[in-house]
Amino acid sequence: MSGLLSGLLLRRAGWAVDVYERVDSELSGRGAGIVAQYELIERLRGLGLATDDLGVHVTTRKILDAQGRFTHEYECPQVLTAWERVYRLLRDAFSPEHYHRGRGFTAFTQDATKVSAHFSDGEKVDADLLVGADGIRSTVRQQVAPNISPLYAGYSAWRALIAEGDFPPDVHRDLFEYMTFALPPGEQFLGYPVAGPDNDLRSGHRRYNIVWYRPADEKTKLKWLLTDERGTTHAISIPPPLIRREVIAEMRADAERLLGPQFRQLARLIDEPILQPIYDLESPQMAFGRVAIAGDAAFVARPHVAAGVSKAADDAAALADTLTAEPDVPSALKRFEAARLPENARIIERARHLGAYLQATQTQEEKARAGMHSTDGAVIAETAVLDFLYA
Repeated sequence: MSGLLSGLLLRRAGWAVDVYERVDSELSGRGAGIVAQYELIERLRGLGLATDDLGVHVTTRKILDAQGRFTHEYECPQVLTAWERVYRLLRDAFSPEHYHRGRGFTAFTQDATKVSAHFSDGEKVDADLLVGADGIRSTVRQQVAPNISPLYAGYSAWRALIAEGDFPPDVHRDLFEYMTFALPPGEQFLGYPVAGPDNDLRSGHRRYNIVWYRPADEKTKLKWLLTDERGTTHAISIPPPLIRREVIAEMRADAERLLGPQFRQLARLIDEPILQPIYDLESPQMAFGRVAIAGDAAFVARPHVAAGVSKAADDAAALADTLTAEPDVPSALKRFEAARLPENARIIERARHLGAYLQATQTQEEKARAGMHSTDGAVIAETAVLDFLYA
């Protein structure tokens, strides 16, 4: 999405843009639920994209205790959508003849007048500008900043989408129309409604997004979680079909032990969960001559601020604005970097604060953060809001 946002905004500013996607098939059905922050919605509207049916409107947050009682309630109107919905909106707006699938980027070269992108099929494409918007595993970043890599945060998340039609009636009544949290000691479980397949917003056809954050020591527990049936330990993440049966069985057993009855029933409905180790990534630089990195290629924040797509949109807008104001590409990219580094750093730091209490190990400073941000009132009021950026 970072690449599409950058491409659309640069095209709007008068640039000729081609997007190269390493995956050969369309990116449909990927990802899970996301919060459509107001800032993202405004960016989409600025591109002339319809946002009226972007997702499910939710006004209330609740906390559910282990006995199934609601202990806190907080009003926080938001639009809850799915990665696929926002991606399709952007993808459909971009010219298909300039969107190239199955094109693996391998390296670039540059001089004073151009940058050349090299692809795995041997083709070389010359351009005025190269934007690496290729995510946490960014090939572009690996070339320009090989020493910058994702830093494991000390905990992982189980994620799943459950069809609304599978909900027991009493659980649907209690949970479906809200963002609801459960807070086992040192953990966080939350769920909220999102659109169904093909952006279906009809009642009964939507889905429920579940995320369960759990501490996992990197050298022991995380390694165990990421090791498949053949004994191969995967780096960064593990494909859902390769997660071992005993790993999923442990998650289900812990749900029965730690969660309230409503969430226990939902945990039993999870078919093929996603396991997502949580990482921080913070790049000290975003501009490298005629090359820029943006979105998750440059900064990856823990999910608690729900800023991933909004951050990518702000990167893309700043990129287009500076290139419009400054015709010299390297100079414009330096201005882009100066504008975005501080804002991205604030998001990373805020996310670290909110997630400190979930870590398997904590420094004294992180323990102090945990005390501030792990209370019921703090979690329900601070999760997935961007007010801190404007305080």
